[in-house]
Amino acid sequence: MTFDSPVDFLVMGAGVAGLRAAIELADHGSVLVVTKESLGESNTHYAQGGIAVAMDGNTDVALHLEDTIAAGDGLVYRPAAEVLVGEGPVRVTELIEWGARFDEEAGRLLRTREGAHSTARILHAYGDATGAEISRSLVAHARAHSRIRFAEWTMVTGLVVEDVQVVAADLISVKPDAQHANSVRVSARAMLIASGGAGQVYSDTTNPAVATGDGIALAADAGAELADMEFYQFHPTAISLPKAPRFLLSEALRGEGAYLRNEHGERFMEKYHPLLELAPRDVVARAITREGMGDAPGQMRVVHLDMRHVRDVDLHRRFPGISAFLARYSLDLEKDLIPVRPAAHYLMGGVRTDLMGRTSVCGLYAAGEAACTGVHGANRLASNSLLEGLVFGARAAMAMLADDLARVPVERWIGSKAAMTASDEHCIEEIISDLQHAMWAFAGLLREESTIREGIAAQNKCEAELRRFSEQGKTSRRLVEARALARVSHAILHAALERTESRGAHFRSDFPMEDDTRYKKHSVIRSSGEIEFQEW
Repeated sequence: MTFDSPVDFLVMGAGVAGLRAAIELADHGSVLVVTKESLGESNTHYAQGGIAVAMDGNTDVALHLEDTIAAGDGLVYRPAAEVLVGEGPVRVTELIEWGARFDEEAGRLLRTREGAHSTARILHAYGDATGAEISRSLVAHARAHSRIRFAEWTMVTGLVVEDVQVVAADLISVKPDAQHANSVRVSARAMLIASGGAGQVYSDTTNPAVATGDGIALAADAGAELADMEFYQFHPTAISLPKAPRFLLSEALRGEGAYLRNEHGERFMEKYHPLLELAPRDVVARAITREGMGDAPGQMRVVHLDMRHVRDVDLHRRFPGISAFLARYSLDLEKDLIPVRPAAHYLMGGVRTDLMGRTSVCGLYAAGEAACTGVHGANRLASNSLLEGLVFGARAAMAMLADDLARVPVERWIGSKAAMTASDEHCIEEIISDLQHAMWAFAGLLREESTIREGIAAQNKCEAELRRFSEQGKTSRRLVEARALARVSHAILHAALERTESRGAHFRSDFPMEDDTRYKKHSVIRSSGEIEFQEW
């Protein structure tokens, strides 16, 4: 791993937000994009559902705004949502000009509808491979720029703060066959956290293995404020089969008419919401959870997604990726009931930023799922996340350029640490597994004070065990990820404990009602660990 230090801008993450920012920055200086696997391995790549965008003028934009605000259950920061829906059409048009190919019908962009949307405004690529197509086009565009370099199989392990400004980052190589963790300190004028979410904090998740909250943890350790960490969205319909991954079954399936049925074959959503299967995600996820609860603790009844009645859509052509995955398990959308259950999917909270991606720490910016502008409130509207990455990735880059921070001299540092032993790595995997299962059991879809406190006790135990490894002077990718997961878990648990109400994706069985008087506010975690509730 050899990088000339310094660079002008360091971007952590190669998803939609990071790549869009890098492209904006590259016309004004050198950019280093750090990604811990190969390019394209990100939450962006795996996004099936599509990208929500209002392409039909002001009325369409206004409807998109109101849908976003309604889904957010009283906590959407309206100025952020106005930026999202207002600038979205420009950013998507730009993406098309850069080579992204969305599905068309009769020469026009094909649009579909998803849960909580009042109209069809979701663009797709190749049916259910939208994220992969957006990632492909952005990677190609970024690779063509001579000022953008990529550090693949590389992780940021720490941010260097001097005089309350982030001035450098410590990087390690995490190639699978590496015998040592080679480290280097790289200074930059400004740094962007665009490392995505933290779905791996839960045992059941639709997120890829890279989604371990690394950037959020690094920002918090550097003194940045976090916000709305209690709001984790659980996708209602992940595949539920023994030994199968929690593969996401896109919300677009319900947009095309899929029903949800309990073990008796009955549709049940009418008991929970007037929009039935197209209700907001948090409502659908909790409904599936309740319908699936067995008589004994831990027992689950089967809940199915049913498309057998859909006759006006070629489901195999419309959903080729999903169809191919199901075929591996001898299932067919057109013929079979598909067993489903919720899984952790998207973090509405993250590093608190303003509308231009600035965090509370000078020189540090954030965008995409790692950031929290308040645009999603308590519950993200379906398919708004890819749009958020495009819009706020570009905005964060503009702020990095406008702030024009002076470079702070930092001593170049290169080092190497011994890799963890196989026994060490096995212990770390066990710690991560214990943490993930504790978070699912105690801070999942249904929470209450007693379970949250059990989760806090489990998180404290895991953190103590990880501290022992850190003191040995060794490091590895999984140790860094484990520490990040523990840091993010701590924030989720404590924010969930403090919010004694139910709102959006945060549901407390002991406080099942909303409390607008006290909690129609955003939770903010200070660098001291203190939690405040603020109106934005």
